[in-house]
Amino acid sequence: MNISKPEFVVAPMPVVSVAVRGSVERYPVHRIYCVGRNYAEHTLEMGHDPVRELPFFFQKNPDNLVLDNGDFAYPPMSSNVHHEVELVIALGRGGSDIPVATALDHVYGYALGLDMTRRDLQNEAKKTGRPWELGKAFEHSAPMTDIVPVAQSGHLAKGPIWLKVNGEVKQKGDLSQLIWNVPEIIAHLSNIFELQAGDLIMTGTPAGVGAVKRGDVMESFCEGIGSLRTQVV
Repeated sequence: MNISKPEFVVAPMPVVSVAVRGSVERYPVHRIYCVGRNYAEHTLEMGHDPVRELPFFFQKNPDNLVLDNGDFAYPPMSSNVHHEVELVIALGRGGSDIPVATALDHVYGYALGLDMTRRDLQNEAKKTGRPWELGKAFEHSAPMTDIVPVAQSGHLAKGPIWLKVNGEVKQKGDLSQLIWNVPEIIAHLSNIFELQAGDLIMTGTPAGVGAVKRGDVMESFCEGIGSLRTQVV
């Protein structure tokens, strides 16, 4: 039986992929999960008690990524857009109900990313009990570096992470300050979703989030990964 090549009523979107440091191969992106309030000081600045409750998650879309130090386009419908610098986990293996003890075996590598947030729209969603997508999952909302394989970086459990705006330090923390560390995040998330190779997980941001405006230059850094430069346009 001959099975013809399928035809689509509209052209399918291309696979979103990220460069891998030191390789000509690329990393295909399946989903982007984000951990909310995973540094104690950031939890406090957002008006919440930094007790170690179970982590919660929201999502961005693969085509929200901005790669290769590309510009961040200031979004419509907002006048209060914030930077949030984060360690990003790139999974090389998926699964459900992954034990904490073996969770790091599922990590392909790490990257540095920004969870750009329309804070005014997110705050309005919080007040009304609505989802956060309007504030989080908009175009260009996830600038990110290339992915550094674990073979090059090792597993990142400590080290400085920071962000500057126009040369002034705005966010500064250490990966050791994560309320839920990398293996715990993976294990808990795998209880909620069936994770897949190609999933990215943004792990939360340190304190110091704040607004940006057109013309600002954001420079961020994480030990073991390097730097990311993004201009607001």
